[in-house]
Amino acid sequence: MRIRLLARAARNGAATARERTSSVSGVTLIEMMVVVGLIALIAGITFPAFTSGIDTLRLNQAASGVVSFFNDGLNRAERRGQAVAITVIQAQNTLVMQSAEPGFEKKYELPRGITIVKILPETITDDGTRQFLLYPGGAVPQAGIEIANSRHALRMVRVDPITGVPQVERAEEK
Repeated sequence: MRIRLLARAARNGAATARERTSSVSGVTLIEMMVVVGLIALIAGITFPAFTSGIDTLRLNQAASGVVSFFNDGLNRAERRGQAVAITVIQAQNTLVMQSAEPGFEKKYELPRGITIVKILPETITDDGTRQFLLYPGGAVPQAGIEIANSRHALRMVRVDPITGVPQVERAEEK
């Protein structure tokens, strides 16, 4: 039976099964370019959303870091019974904590791409540096730091003067 089929195929001038499959398999250049083009299109559409998400995560991390820094200062003032000074340096995007303890200084630098926009309460002669004093058993100063990422999303870190708890608020974008 097989010999008859091969003989018939040879008489008709048709290629064998092996020759037919090997000539059909493979990918043409056009097909490959279409696939690469689709991948590039999908990557181009998703890249801005991906980078925006990373910037927002970095902003949230920075806001949490500022909250932790203020909490650390408040705890240090209460537990050690020492006045603590927190200095906010806007030009360097840095917070510095100092106390009466000799040699104690703690710094928190905001992550790359995050800037300090505003320090509250605003003063008339605002040179971009502000110092907040935290006294043991004393009233917590009204303080606020507004930070932004490269896409101008804002977060406001405020210390509630009644409870003394720092909290993060989503500020309105400008």
